[in-house]
Amino acid sequence: MDDLASRFPYLPYDNRPKLEWPNGARVALWVLPNIEHYEYRPAVENVRSSWPRMPAPDVLGYGIRDYGNRVGVWRMFDLFDKHNVRCTVSLNFGIIEHYPDIWEAMEARQYDYVCHGLYNSRYMWGLNEAETHAVIKDCVDTYRKYSGRQLNGWFGPAASGTFWGAEACAKHGIGFSTDFYHDDQPVPVKTKNGDLLAIPYSMDVNDAVVYRWQTEGKEFARMMCDMFDVLYAEGAKSGTVMPLCLHPYLYGQPHRLKYLDETLAYILGHEGVWQATGTEIMNWCNRHWVPKLGAAG
Repeated sequence: MDDLASRFPYLPYDNRPKLEWPNGARVALWVLPNIEHYEYRPAVENVRSSWPRMPAPDVLGYGIRDYGNRVGVWRMFDLFDKHNVRCTVSLNFGIIEHYPDIWEAMEARQYDYVCHGLYNSRYMWGLNEAETHAVIKDCVDTYRKYSGRQLNGWFGPAASGTFWGAEACAKHGIGFSTDFYHDDQPVPVKTKNGDLLAIPYSMDVNDAVVYRWQTEGKEFARMMCDMFDVLYAEGAKSGTVMPLCLHPYLYGQPHRLKYLDETLAYILGHEGVWQATGTEIMNWCNRHWVPKLGAAG
């Protein structure tokens, strides 16, 4: 598996079997708050510094992100409760130890999880095969220790996906990944340790990405709704996935929260929207979708 063509067999978007979601839904909506912890003074740095303002500690950068865990996440939890949204949290597992109140609140809501590494200041870039396996195995073990469950999802910290990540995920029982951004439907990822599923995640419509270009609440809400409109229309032919990629330090802010509220109301106000978790999407696809793709390929 040393080239992308063998890892992701190509099948044109408009020439695939029909993806049928539960109850005839057009769109599978999964809501992904990225709940993260950045080290104030990172003990490990590889490839690049976590903080743009040097030398560390970057008090401003840390404070903005810590706001998300102190304040923003609690506003978002209340908003998700209002709309009966069960999230799939992109979680730095350091949160479990450093912010146990957040962990308890997520568990009480029966949220699903995509492991986002231990800290968002420790990247996967530059790690060799053995080191990659060690990091991912440690995360799997940590999750089992605190939850008693198998970890199903992976998303490299700070989007630091690498070649060895998929191999390690498959070996350690992880069933799906968001390290790939190349489709609007779930597709298999082939590794020497077995297949896993790539579930769509968005960098184009992602609050932390568009914020860098000074895209504010009303415009971001328009982008989210525009994205939904196209996926919903296409979903009449074959099911699609809409990821809602958020960060509490951004859309847990008081001047932005109403735009997220309006967006959720708009999307969930449509019939034929399956609000699902990553594990639910994975399980459905493995039973009903991946065999169709295999037969077509």
